[in-house]
Amino acid sequence: MVLDKVNTPQTNIGNVGADSEGAKITDAEDNGAVWHLVLEPGELAEGRVRTVTVGRRSLAISCVDGQYGALDNRCPHQGGPLGEGSIENGWLRCPWHGYDYNPLSGNPPEGFSDAVGCYPTQLRSDGVYVQLPPLPERVRTVSDVLVETLENWGVRAVFGMVGHSNLGFADALREAEKRNKLAFYGVRHEGAAAFAAAAYGKLTGELAGCFAIAGPGSTNLMTGLYDAKVDRAPVLALCGQVPSAVRGRGAFQDVDLQGVFADVAAYSQTVLAGSNHAELVNLACKTALLQRDVAVLVLPDEVQVQPVTPSAAVGSPEGRLVRPEMPPTPQALDAAVERLGSAVRPLFVLGAGARFDVAEVVALAEQLGVPVATTFKAKGLISDTHPLGCGVLGRSGTPIASWFMNESDLIVAFGASFSNHTGIASYKPIVQVDYDPFALGRFHFVDVPVLGHIGVTAKAIRERLVEVAAGAGPDGSEIGWACEDHRSEVAQRWAIWRTEKAARIGDDQGRGLNSAVVFDALSQLCPANAVIAVDVGNNTYSFGRYFEAKQQTVLMSGYLGSIGFSLPAAMGAWAAVGRERPIVSISGDGGFGQYAMELTTAVKYQMNITHILLNNSQLGKISKEQRAGRWEVWQTSLHNPDFAAYANLCGAFGQQVNRADELSSALEAAFSHPGPALVEIICDPDLV
Repeated sequence: MVLDKVNTPQTNIGNVGADSEGAKITDAEDNGAVWHLVLEPGELAEGRVRTVTVGRRSLAISCVDGQYGALDNRCPHQGGPLGEGSIENGWLRCPWHGYDYNPLSGNPPEGFSDAVGCYPTQLRSDGVYVQLPPLPERVRTVSDVLVETLENWGVRAVFGMVGHSNLGFADALREAEKRNKLAFYGVRHEGAAAFAAAAYGKLTGELAGCFAIAGPGSTNLMTGLYDAKVDRAPVLALCGQVPSAVRGRGAFQDVDLQGVFADVAAYSQTVLAGSNHAELVNLACKTALLQRDVAVLVLPDEVQVQPVTPSAAVGSPEGRLVRPEMPPTPQALDAAVERLGSAVRPLFVLGAGARFDVAEVVALAEQLGVPVATTFKAKGLISDTHPLGCGVLGRSGTPIASWFMNESDLIVAFGASFSNHTGIASYKPIVQVDYDPFALGRFHFVDVPVLGHIGVTAKAIRERLVEVAAGAGPDGSEIGWACEDHRSEVAQRWAIWRTEKAARIGDDQGRGLNSAVVFDALSQLCPANAVIAVDVGNNTYSFGRYFEAKQQTVLMSGYLGSIGFSLPAAMGAWAAVGRERPIVSISGDGGFGQYAMELTTAVKYQMNITHILLNNSQLGKISKEQRAGRWEVWQTSLHNPDFAAYANLCGAFGQQVNRADELSSALEAAFSHPGPALVEIICDPDLV
């Protein structure tokens, strides 16, 4: 191909029509159109077609008989990408269904009228130019109404994947991000998006979104949504759907999403063309926040881009959202005070349901000198350095907590779910305080069930005990309370346990580090105000047992116990508070392998997450269970890469630790690194 050497442009006008946005194309006027260089000299061979992108426009550029044509890169029938087609006998053939167009004019064969939008071209000395009219102004859509309503409800983070059946909604999210109203985090797997949103809700009590396409994208959300549901965390799932015209007819990725989400969602609705769109979002957000549950909105493809008027109303929580702070009934309060006032050795148990009301419960414990244990999900709600803190109760716990439970004459549980893993003794007298009536006595009889907001109830008990001590009992007599101050005994039990832990730190079989030494170092070096997301497996049991929490907040997949939780959860925590607090993720090699590619997501958004990876080259907890059940250990070994090298390849900091004397320096380097970091610790699978 020879270019015009005298810089006199050769122009191809093509047909007179409209482009895909509806902008008029004529020979006589340009209407503010601008010429764009789209090909360098000789870049496109004779008889070929290719796709060229100019701003938001995609064009199919052809070269036929030395002339250049520029068509919309979208077949008007099925939307096929014409730039991926071929030139056959002078016609441009659509790659999807074989329909032909004149590559220079966009006209169809004789007898047909469905032409493709065409733009003028010029061949100049420096290449091929295309004249494009200005893009029309962006039209406000149903998706904008939905997203603006989410903004008003405080949704500040959405995690997910953009795809062909959610593009209209994705564009509304893009506009919101441009306004600095929310942030979107594109993940590598939708399961990570749901876990991240669940962790955001667990940490803050507020709502984040997870976003997916129709079919497999939405079904991939399920595990993370179930994790949120069973752990009582608010989450909103936003799911694209195939066009309504083909819905229910076996179309590509046509799945009944409302049916799919029927069990996991407390609220699930499809957004229809005639819906009150803002009201659906209002109900979804209100349900998720007040019930601490999952809400789902299904978004058919054509409804996402349905135009609305510029003044179309959006929703908000104003006048709709009241967070209940219900006090206990006088009868329940009297019964709880009577039990607690007469107990000599009571034990408080903090559950995850008390996460946002810890101060009042601890104030009550300090007033009476009552030791305080936590469930595993609530680890860290009271510091292990607190004079009354006893650590975790149950399978992942400390002998301190179990000692005080065994020696107690009353257990007062605040926001605890009575999981069998926690093992709260049902034969002990129990006062149970919870905001959920269905949680009270859920598994067995409790002596005093108290329905009420946990912080309000703890404060009311404390105030009533003061009144009782001053002689304001029901009959006017001075009663006081019988409880002994257990601070010194708590200190004694910690001294015994710390001596035992120190002895275990020295255990070495020459096959890697033991868990005691790993979590001793982490207890000393982990920032005191960190958010720590943990996984499942032996690494997590050891964390519960050996790690001494200060002011750290711990997140986990509690009732669901889903492997792979920790890294996506750390991403959710970073989105919520990562600018103010350090974020730490802890897993085994099995858990990390589930979502290892999300490390690239952390790098992309420069999430300051430190991941501690305990690598024993096996599913260690399952091997342990096989041995305990007298089974052969089978199919639990793992073939792993060098995870530290993998982290470096991803653009993160990575360092491997093989000896105990390398541990502290590696952790310090990772915590000081301003971005994603991974410390891979080679561990002995038997020393957990």
